[in-house]
Amino acid sequence: MNEFRERYGPVALVTGASSGIGWAFAEELAKRGFDLVLTARRTDRLEALAAGLRAAHSTRSQLCKADLSQCDAPAALLAATEGVDIGLVVSNAGFNIRGAFESTDAAEMARMLTVNCHAPMQLAHGFLPRLKARGKGGVIFTSSVEGFIGCPFSTAYSATKALVIGLGEGLYGELAGSGVDVLTLCPGATESEATARYAEQYAAIPNMQPAREVARLALDNIAKGPVYVPNAHYKAQFEQLAAMPRAEAVVAMAAALKATL
Repeated sequence: MNEFRERYGPVALVTGASSGIGWAFAEELAKRGFDLVLTARRTDRLEALAAGLRAAHSTRSQLCKADLSQCDAPAALLAATEGVDIGLVVSNAGFNIRGAFESTDAAEMARMLTVNCHAPMQLAHGFLPRLKARGKGGVIFTSSVEGFIGCPFSTAYSATKALVIGLGEGLYGELAGSGVDVLTLCPGATESEATARYAEQYAAIPNMQPAREVARLALDNIAKGPVYVPNAHYKAQFEQLAAMPRAEAVVAMAAALKATL
């Protein structure tokens, strides 16, 4: 733990920390002795999280309200953390839209593009010079297994997560030997508010993984990039899809998903 904090600490930034994997990242990092910069739109959730971490681990947390659907939000976070010795950036905030592509609200799709793609790209652009100047540290991008292939009825979300994988892999190559590790985390179904809503609206989701397990495994494997899939079931499933002819794979996925929507 001390070695991990020495390499990636003393402070970690976590976006989307008010629930799900982001909340779990904050808890796991606090256990490892990190102080935190926590960002999300829901500051009441951040305050509750920070209070719990302070009581359990004596963690000091800086709270930054940030709506990453606003294009200037990454710059505001950079300004708010100027002078803070951040060694680990966890770009985790994101959301998905399910259903037929043509029925998707265009404004909501644009908002998703900004949160899922613009924000991680701009945060990386701003924080990487600071991390390189330190000579050590790391960046974790939360993508999805759905970024590996165009997923029908999740088309726009799948496209945003493909960009995140490309971003993370490219930066992994650029930063090799710099002391700054880059990992793109690609979870499968993970316990969260979003998956609970999906199960309530459509159908139960099999092989869901606890968010705490996803966060712990990501941190344990940060130096083994560029891409990491923490859920063995979904890793095998998407490897099988990738091995199929592309047309056959996406048509088979579409047929299976139609039955659940």
